Amino acid sequence: MNLKLHKPLCIFDLETTGISVAKDRIVEISILKVNPDASRESKTWLVNPEMFIPKESTAVHGITDEKVKDAPKFKEIASKVIEMISGSDLGGFNSNRFDVPLLAEELLRAGIDFDLSKFKLVDAQTIFHKMEPRNLTAAYQFYCKKGLENAHSAEADVLATFEVLDAQVGHYDELPNDIAGLSEFSFHNKFADLAGFIAFDEDEKEIFSFGKYKGQRVKDVFQKDLGYYSWIQNADFPLYTKKILTGIQLRSKF
Repeated sequence: MNLKLHKPLCIFDLETTGISVAKDRIVEISILKVNPDASRESKTWLVNPEMFIPKESTAVHGITDEKVKDAPKFKEIASKVIEMISGSDLGGFNSNRFDVPLLAEELLRAGIDFDLSKFKLVDAQTIFHKMEPRNLTAAYQFYCKKGLENAHSAEADVLATFEVLDAQVGHYDELPNDIAGLSEFSFHNKFADLAGFIAFDEDEKEIFSFGKYKGQRVKDVFQKDLGYYSWIQNADFPLYTKKILTGIQLRSKF
């Protein structure tokens, strides 16, 4: 194994009802846990999203309402997901922009106070796009010299993603082989909330990246316009974004 692991790495993939972090739900989650000694364990769950799966989404991953009608709801498996990923780093393909924020939303809906600051995050797609701009199927062919069978099956995608990530480390001498280094390399831009609504300025202070206060420090905005905080909390923003803003709002009082 080319990767140098100091703790377990959980590669995961989500199949969902759509691409909105705030509105859509998980219909399948697969996790591949790779330990520092290279031993592995994996688990895949079908999930009842408690909403209809649009036909456009079914066309991508093949999961229908009928297939998940008797599956557990996410809140019923949330503790098992947390048990598997606790004490690990997290990785995936396009995971920093989609899978990680959506997983955080689902865990928060399930009443679990999920703290992303406890995890190093590695995104094999970001590494791939920086090195060889293509998609997962092309990455698998390029790095592993294999065709990807059953693309958009969560289980096939997580296995392929791990193989791609491991092969990337072996392919590029300039890439670090530890998770901390890969996590840093995986980020295009660093955001406090991953969904991209809260960025950082040159002094590592949180700033808004949207709206009428774009570029201004969140703490300063809340001190002069607390109504803006209330508007965000009642608007259609991701729960994790609201959680981060609540923490900043509490700090802004002091």
